[in-house]
Amino acid sequence: MASCDELIICEYCDCVFEKMDLSKHQTSYCARCGGVLQRFVGLTIDQRLALTITAAVLWTFANFYPVMTISLQGLKSSATLWDSVLALSLGPITFIAMVAAIAIIIAPAFQLILLTWVLSFAVSQRRAPGFRLSMRWLDSLRPWSMLEVCLLGALVAVFKLAGMLDVLPGVGLFALAVLSLLLIRIAGRDVRELWDIP
Repeated sequence: MASCDELIICEYCDCVFEKMDLSKHQTSYCARCGGVLQRFVGLTIDQRLALTITAAVLWTFANFYPVMTISLQGLKSSATLWDSVLALSLGPITFIAMVAAIAIIIAPAFQLILLTWVLSFAVSQRRAPGFRLSMRWLDSLRPWSMLEVCLLGALVAVFKLAGMLDVLPGVGLFALAVLSLLLIRIAGRDVRELWDIP
């Protein structure tokens, strides 16, 4: 009989299986419902921490540098993510501004803070104080972080406005694109592997 540390529970049907050591490009599936149990991650704790710090720097660029600059007949205007949230809050849809702020600014920031906290202790093979609470928050924040949706919206806006105005993508847009990819890589479902830290 396998110990509890060697077991994995399917999040879709609650079937219990023994964990497997996966090779590159391998994925294990539930025999009952076909849900994904494990994916090969291929990142060490040190690499995850380095990517998390990189993502934190990119989050700063994405939030404080212009996402795009629009110019028409010599007049220029640029907007950051904060500017877009503030513009939404001034209109009749203030609730949408709050949801946007949570989805594109606050949730990713908390994910990065929690990941840095957990991984900085994991580097020395220790669990961080408040590890369980941090891991639960990381799992709860995952659906709320919607940077990729914001990125798609910004790209659509750039292409729509490009025919009428001079639109220049800013540093913030490039940072947002790379940050979206990094967050998917480091804060996805594979973050559950951190529970295996002794």
